[in-house]
Amino acid sequence: MSQPGFLQRLKFHFFNFYPPYFGAGIKVKALNKERTLFSTTMKLTPFNKNYVGTQFGGSLYSMCDPFYMLILMEHLGPGYLVWDKAATIRFLKPGEGTVRAEFYIPREKIQEIKEETDRKRKMDVTFTAQILDVKTGKLIAEVDKVIYVRKKLKE
Repeated sequence: MSQPGFLQRLKFHFFNFYPPYFGAGIKVKALNKERTLFSTTMKLTPFNKNYVGTQFGGSLYSMCDPFYMLILMEHLGPGYLVWDKAATIRFLKPGEGTVRAEFYIPREKIQEIKEETDRKRKMDVTFTAQILDVKTGKLIAEVDKVIYVRKKLKE
């Protein structure tokens, strides 16, 4: 796959202006050249603070929502249907400051998913993202994402 040009990279940075992300203070900080890794951050602000003064759980989940699906969609292309199927979040510590998360799927894993989907026509694949406190490096939450992948039928 060719490296993304300016317009391709710009498309992904528009997430920073997507109203649910903008309102919660979620920033897409990085997209690597291979388009296999996203990085997000979220500062604690009055707009994402819960009743007890820590990161709102819904905002923590939102910063993890679409990225595994987007990576697979980008690499598998239009011949595959890719959907978020399920998610689980485990809150481990309160988010009391800026938090970050990374979403990475190695090219080899993407190829395995493509080959298995081609054989079976459909599959579920699970990824786990960690949300970390930027200052301390402590684990705040873990998010499991189940992604449904299906080879599209020829029309």
